[in-house]
Amino acid sequence: MAAECYIIYSPKLNRFYVGVTNDGVAERLLRHNNHQYGGHRYTAKTNDWEIYIFLKAVDYSHAIRMERKIKSMKSKVYIKNLKKYKELREKLYDQTRT
Repeated sequence: MAAECYIIYSPKLNRFYVGVTNDGVAERLLRHNNHQYGGHRYTAKTNDWEIYIFLKAVDYSHAIRMERKIKSMKSKVYIKNLKKYKELREKLYDQTRT
């Protein structure tokens, strides 16, 4: 399975969480909602996380670079625009590829 950068959203918290996975986004979402990463983790605050968007990566290190770029923007607007605009997703993919 290919590496992916994903963004999940909690309606209850009105917050996004950005992460990466090699396991597939659906499997990772289940783990977040079942608090399998421990009760002290950020996603353990609630169990209503839903997949907002996921981005295929060349490999795991590429997924990490995408995650870091998204987090560095510190912006809900940027995240919403990633979902809205294909061109922005393509730009992120290209900028973080190498």
